[in-house]
Amino acid sequence: MSKPMRADARRNLEQILLAARDMVAERGPDVPLDDIARRAGVGSATLYRRFPDRDALLRAVALDALTRTATAAKAAAEEERDPFEALARYLREALELRVSAVLPALLDAVDPANDPLLSPVREESARTIRRMISDAHAAGTLPEGVTFMDITTMLVRIARPLPGPLTDEAKHALARRHLELFIHGLRAMGAA
Repeated sequence: MSKPMRADARRNLEQILLAARDMVAERGPDVPLDDIARRAGVGSATLYRRFPDRDALLRAVALDALTRTATAAKAAAEEERDPFEALARYLREALELRVSAVLPALLDAVDPANDPLLSPVREESARTIRRMISDAHAAGTLPEGVTFMDITTMLVRIARPLPGPLTDEAKHALARRHLELFIHGLRAMGAA
């Protein structure tokens, strides 16, 4: 039985994973690990003590992103009465979690479809999202022609950071706006 993690160690781990997620989304998987440690507010030794190499860190980032997304999808599906609102809530939360920006950036480093640790979490999330889409189709609030691939691909396109001189917050604000336009467009299509 493993010993529970101390509160400060757990906080450091969360800060490292969040910093790594954001920096991988912004700069790609080759971002220097020392830069990640600096953004996380921890020393490089703390990062290397927890993650002996880049591969271990990137795999942990992928698992964390997939786990958070699966949790968000499940909560939206269970807590929202309207299937379209469940899907819209999931999309908003997934954008904030940056999973659709970070996972595509990691595809050369990790294989979520075939990794024995990542694959079950990825599949759980996909099943929940597919069910939300199917429920919204059945309720008549999402057009039948809109598929899982449409939804997930659009989320990836919206979540990817824009190039150019805008600040990271301005880029993310635009991503939020574009997601709302996408959601409103889907809602209008469903109503028609």
